[in-house]
Amino acid sequence: MKLRKVTAASATVLALALTATACGGDDSKESSSGSTGGGQIKIGIKYDQPGLGLKEPDGSFSGFDVDVATYVAKELGYKPDQIEFVETKSADRENALARGDVKFIAATYSINDERKKKVDFAGPYLLAHQDLLVKKDSDITKATDLNDKKLCSVTGSTSAQNVKNDFAPKAQLQQYGGYSECIAGLQSGAVDAVTTDDSILAGFAAQEQYKGQFKLAGLKLSNENYGIGVKKGDSATVDKINTALEKMVSDKAWDKAVQDNFGPADYKNEPAPKIGNIVK
Repeated sequence: MKLRKVTAASATVLALALTATACGGDDSKESSSGSTGGGQIKIGIKYDQPGLGLKEPDGSFSGFDVDVATYVAKELGYKPDQIEFVETKSADRENALARGDVKFIAATYSINDERKKKVDFAGPYLLAHQDLLVKKDSDITKATDLNDKKLCSVTGSTSAQNVKNDFAPKAQLQQYGGYSECIAGLQSGAVDAVTTDDSILAGFAAQEQYKGQFKLAGLKLSNENYGIGVKKGDSATVDKINTALEKMVSDKAWDKAVQDNFGPADYKNEPAPKIGNIVK
């Protein structure tokens, strides 16, 4: 009799424990991995790139990457209030995916062979190019014009060094902590040009305080195929995202996102790339 009482009590405790574990486990999985069909989805973006991925003072988010990520999440079954945007800096993107911190990353993430060893990519969804941003009345029209000029990029970036190595060996490199500092330097005349991806430059130039002051040189110094990063081996999510990107292009939401975010900078964007078409 005593044995039967202990067994019944144990069964009750075990059932409660299993119920609690199941509920807790499901919530945790939804929150971290963004499984389709409910809960939350975590998406990696940049917080500091106007026109692409920017956290606004009121806590909202804006930019082309944000618009793309929101559209994709909708096609995966998530409403805007189910999306949690997570800041993913360039140096931590692969680790964030490997750890499962985010379901996918849309953050000016150029597809290349080295990165493809660590993550899978959907897309590309934008073809950008390294370019120069100069003042509206600047006489800089080609990379060789930068000889004896002050060229700005951020510390650790290879963009400015590439220009110096390949086109303008006498360029005076100025390295600042962020692109916003470079843009402010261009406005004040402290530097003559800023270099990085044209999409990033267009995003900064489109800000209200800079409208009409700058222009892109349109040099296409490199090809940058922006893809959406997904955890290595998650081919099912890659396929779903590719389907969503194709729909975004076909229903013209892609064109609208480009115009909304880059239009004020007179950005001459490339047409929407074909899925899997990587331009070398």
